[in-house]
Amino acid sequence: MTRLQQRLGAGEFVVTAEIAPPKGTDVAAALETADNLADLAAINVTDNQGANMRLSALVLSALLVREGLEPVLQITCRDRNRMALQSDLLGAAALGIKNLLVLSGDHARFGDHPEARSVFDLDSVQLLGAVADLVAGRDMAGKQLQQAPEFFAGAAVAPEAEPFELMFQKTAKKAAAGARFFQTQAVFDPERFKFFMASARELEVPVLCGILLLKNAGMARYLNRNIPGVKVPEFLIERLDAARNPLDEGVAIAREMVAVARDCCQGVHLMTLGHEERIAEILGHEVSTLEEGTC
Repeated sequence: MTRLQQRLGAGEFVVTAEIAPPKGTDVAAALETADNLADLAAINVTDNQGANMRLSALVLSALLVREGLEPVLQITCRDRNRMALQSDLLGAAALGIKNLLVLSGDHARFGDHPEARSVFDLDSVQLLGAVADLVAGRDMAGKQLQQAPEFFAGAAVAPEAEPFELMFQKTAKKAAAGARFFQTQAVFDPERFKFFMASARELEVPVLCGILLLKNAGMARYLNRNIPGVKVPEFLIERLDAARNPLDEGVAIAREMVAVARDCCQGVHLMTLGHEERIAEILGHEVSTLEEGTC
């Protein structure tokens, strides 16, 4: 059983964060960042995030295991067919990687290799099913494995995506396919998140609220224009615009959302984009100015 699985099972408020592999072979900075996050429940390793080519998430996750850290390997359907996905999953298990975050992945046209052909042989629900098959000792073709892997697999959800009903139908499918935890996209609207959690509790799958550190108002506007399922409310953009130090204001906004999450769900996933030194502030216990009661 992984540390992440143990802490969620024990009902602790869990904190995870993420690192991106380097665009090159020098992993020193990524390993140093990961070492600074060692006290967290787990460290997500992104898989060509935003469809931008980087060093293999599988390799960096294996290096974290070697350093005594606990990774969550993000694995997307964009770049591999079902054979390659299953092969990488077995390789991950052989390297001691047990936590997974199963994702469909952003289309290649949005990244730095727009001419690349996206695969999408499977989607995230089907890949969760493939993970369950491997854990049961067989591949997708029904062939028996010599030894079955052990995985604690999660999936992503987007509480602010529209229409809500369609989004939640897919969330329920992921739970039925074997998702053991959910990690949300970045959430900025407390009331919307509470509305999502009112339905999500019925699935009995732990939820980690995704909290993204906003660096400035321009970043917030970019998210609203370009990232489906993410919506930064206008009043937060105005706060960032008016702030003397927008990054400090972004930390305050993130801290307020953590306070909401403490009353609503099982933990948070922090996306601090190179500002991991601000995590202690973000996890503070100050009373939220966003919060209007508990869930």
